[in-house]
Amino acid sequence: MTIPRVYAAINGVAACLAQTGLPKDQFNLADDYAYRSIDELYCRLAPLLAEHRLCVLPRVIERTQSEVAGLDGEVLIHVTVRSAFDLVSAEDGSRHTIESFGEAFDASDKGTAKAMTSAYKYAMIEAFCIPVVSADDPDRISPQRAPHVVAPAQGWDLWSGELTERVGRCDSVQALERLQDRHRARLHGLSRERPELYAQLGVAVAARRSSFANSETAVNEVSVVAKRRSRHSRKAAHTATTLWADGHA
Repeated sequence: MTIPRVYAAINGVAACLAQTGLPKDQFNLADDYAYRSIDELYCRLAPLLAEHRLCVLPRVIERTQSEVAGLDGEVLIHVTVRSAFDLVSAEDGSRHTIESFGEAFDASDKGTAKAMTSAYKYAMIEAFCIPVVSADDPDRISPQRAPHVVAPAQGWDLWSGELTERVGRCDSVQALERLQDRHRARLHGLSRERPELYAQLGVAVAARRSSFANSETAVNEVSVVAKRRSRHSRKAAHTATTLWADGHA
């Protein structure tokens, strides 16, 4: 049985890359992370693909797009692509197909190109088992899902209304913080399920905090006035005593 030449070509490319790998030698200053350049990958792969007469033919199988708001309020296009890459031997026409996903955000018309580049990069790294320095191992961290929050029996509207009333009855910042801590899990649920109610509750909390600050300011002002009056009274008493002692009263 003749072995398809495509697998010998894949093995040949992998063997050439096995010793040097592909480190993350580029750095994104804006978001503070290292990454491996697509240009570096192209430069390393191109001569090896030519040497082993192997073609990489990409095609997009599926593409989705949505709009999201950026940090500065701009509209970003979020693109996800599912791409297939046909690895074809120029020796006998045999092929092996691999698939990969790519995602990207962009404010103009480059989202699809970026997503395809991402899909290509990781497809090639995995297909040729390219050693990568500082790779992100998925076992390094264990992200935890947010706990499932059951909606209150009385419904979100009534629950948020009752909590708003309790916020208004808090007599100190500490009492307000204790109330928030007791209901933090359900507040997260409210923010996901009913963001408009969560926003209204946030306004009530901010207003109550502001009232405490205003009260403290008023107390401080009264204290300052009292201190001034006290100093003035002591000064007047001292002046009267001095005049009496000097025989001017």
